[in-house]
Amino acid sequence: MRVAIVDDHESVRLGIRAACQEAGFEVVAASASVSELWVDLAGAECDVVVLDLSLGDGFSVTENVQHARSMGASVLVHSIADRVGLVREALAAGAAGVIPKSAATKTVMASIAAVARGDVLNNLEWASAIDADPEFGRAQLAQRERDVLHLYASGLPLSQVALKLNIKVSTAKEYLDRVRAKYVEVGRPARSKVELLRRAVEDGILALDDNGHVG
Repeated sequence: MRVAIVDDHESVRLGIRAACQEAGFEVVAASASVSELWVDLAGAECDVVVLDLSLGDGFSVTENVQHARSMGASVLVHSIADRVGLVREALAAGAAGVIPKSAATKTVMASIAAVARGDVLNNLEWASAIDADPEFGRAQLAQRERDVLHLYASGLPLSQVALKLNIKVSTAKEYLDRVRAKYVEVGRPARSKVELLRRAVEDGILALDDNGHVG
C-alpha cells in the first residue's frame, strides 16, 4: 500500500510517516503541499493521499483534493474536526473520508487501509460535516431511483437489481443514469460504483455498520 502525506507541519508528516512504516505501508512522499507532492512523486504511483485541509498554499480545498485525485490516489482528509465547512467541501470534491487529528494512531492507520481498499468511511466527523451544512446539495431522487441506487450501491449487479424490482435491465440502467445526472446537478458527481455508495450513505439511502460495511 503506497501512501503519501501532505501537511505543512513537519512534525505531523514525520509522525504519520513513522506510523505508516510501522504498519507496513510504503510512504512514497511526505510533502508540505499538493504542488510539492506532484514534484516529489515524479510520476510514481500512490494509493492514498493523507491530506491536511489548511495548508496555506493559496489553493482551495476543492483544488487540492481534485489535484491529489488526479494523481490516481484516494484522498483521506486528516484535519481538525471542527472545520466542518472545509470537511464538507473536501467530501463534495471527492475525498474518500475524514479522520480527525485527535484520532488514535491505530484508527488513522485503519482508515488509510479502508480507503485504499475502496471502502467508505462511516464516522462521526463525516456525518457531522454533512448534517451541519444546510447547503449540502441532496439529490432529489424519485422513489424508484432510490430503490435502484440502494440495491446497486449495496453490491448487486444491475441484472439482479432489475430482477428484484421486476423491471428490465435497460430500465434499471435508465434509472441509474438519472441518479448519476441528478448528483452531477447538485455538484456531487458519482461516476463509479464506490462513489454511488458514498452518495447513498451521505443521503441516508444506505446505512453502514461500525466496520464500514453495508448493513
